[in-house]
Amino acid sequence: MSPAAGQGRPGFARHAEALDALGARGRRRALSPRAGRDFSSNDYLGLAGSALLRDAAREALDRGVATGSGGSRLLRGNDAEHEALEREAAAFFEAPAALYMGAGFPGNVAVFSALPMQGDLVLFDELVHASAHDGMRLGRAETVSFAHNDADAARNALKGWRAKGSTGRAWIACESLYSMEGDLAPLSDLAAVAAEDGAVLVVDEAHATGLYGSRGQGRAHGLDPSVDLVSLHTCGKALGGAGGLVCADPVLIDTLINRARNFVFSTAPSPLDAAITRASLRHLAERPDLRDAAWGNIRHAHAAAQRASFGEFETQILPVLIGEDAEALALASALQARGHDVRAIRPPTVPRGTARLRVSITPNVSTVEIDALFADLADIRKAAA
Repeated sequence: MSPAAGQGRPGFARHAEALDALGARGRRRALSPRAGRDFSSNDYLGLAGSALLRDAAREALDRGVATGSGGSRLLRGNDAEHEALEREAAAFFEAPAALYMGAGFPGNVAVFSALPMQGDLVLFDELVHASAHDGMRLGRAETVSFAHNDADAARNALKGWRAKGSTGRAWIACESLYSMEGDLAPLSDLAAVAAEDGAVLVVDEAHATGLYGSRGQGRAHGLDPSVDLVSLHTCGKALGGAGGLVCADPVLIDTLINRARNFVFSTAPSPLDAAITRASLRHLAERPDLRDAAWGNIRHAHAAAQRASFGEFETQILPVLIGEDAEALALASALQARGHDVRAIRPPTVPRGTARLRVSITPNVSTVEIDALFADLADIRKAAA
């Protein structure tokens, strides 16, 4: 049971009332154990519980890799495993340099709080991740949003900013694959906008790393090399481990080391996690069958969803739009009762009136189980109509 679900002390009555108000709107969150077939995780290659990474962890422990770092990277927490991962990640992603952080969220916070400077502009897709918003709030640059996946809107916003006499650097921020929409950013078009202005393109590859690119390097891999690129690769999704990697020019990496407060003042990630991520990158490079198996399930799910009249999808994330929060929760609960771990996504994670079921396809389920999910969903919705 989530701690918030219990009865608290009287002095926190206002907090309790706020939680009750969330509950009345169908938006109160609670922790629940894993149960049922996995249609909700981001374990896109099925590596998180794999023998491949268990063996890598054992091998690392056997050669003396520490489980904890004992301090920040700038004190005694910097470990040879961190540095080896950063070298290998830079080579794998064909990036100038890389920096390993505790997760993707603090990676985005570091990028947007420390890299854009006073007088600069962060021009961001309106659906960019919450971590980017938190970083922008801590930063010194001006911020302007543009319509989702609309490169022309980004271009016009940038021209409008320049027309006001602004002379700083622009930073164009997007996700390469949006985790709640399941759609793909027009990266080539956004790179063209960046090239026209000399802007930096900042791409969050959290949900693309591992599945996209010739070896799983992400969707920004292979973009116009004349465009300055900052990319973020989460290690806790398809890579099956923990942490986040920021890939960028060495000057920007050095800036993060010196100015990103959540890097400077945080205990360094576990050296063991770094060793496991090194193994994940090796497997990506050497085992194309991992991606082949994942994409086999994804294509099967697309066909199953279309047969069940849930529309067409293009990625491993299939958002089934419901609308009202309570209905989305009821559908998720009904599916969970039939053994499918599907979660309802509600505001403020998604816009008001767009509550949805977020179906995530991984190798952790079979094609038979995928077919059963969509058959049950169609049956439940028909019964509720």
